[in-house]
Amino acid sequence: MTNSLLDRITLDSEICHGKPCIRGLRYPVEFILELLSSGMTTEEILDDYDDLEPEDIYAVLLFATRLSQVKSIYKIAS
Repeated sequence: MTNSLLDRITLDSEICHGKPCIRGLRYPVEFILELLSSGMTTEEILDDYDDLEPEDIYAVLLFATRLSQVKSIYKIAS
């Protein structure tokens, strides 16, 4: 199931400047994360964006989880 969810996240240099998006649609992963972090529920997001499916939201969360599983984080000069 994990791999099929991650298959929903696509990278295409012609769509959203190459940012990871949902199924080649113009919904970047970061946009869905912003909606969720603002307090919107999955149901509210799906109601507002008809072409999204529940699995798309799960895929975004799984993708973000994978990105956060880094070994080390280094501070960049500020």
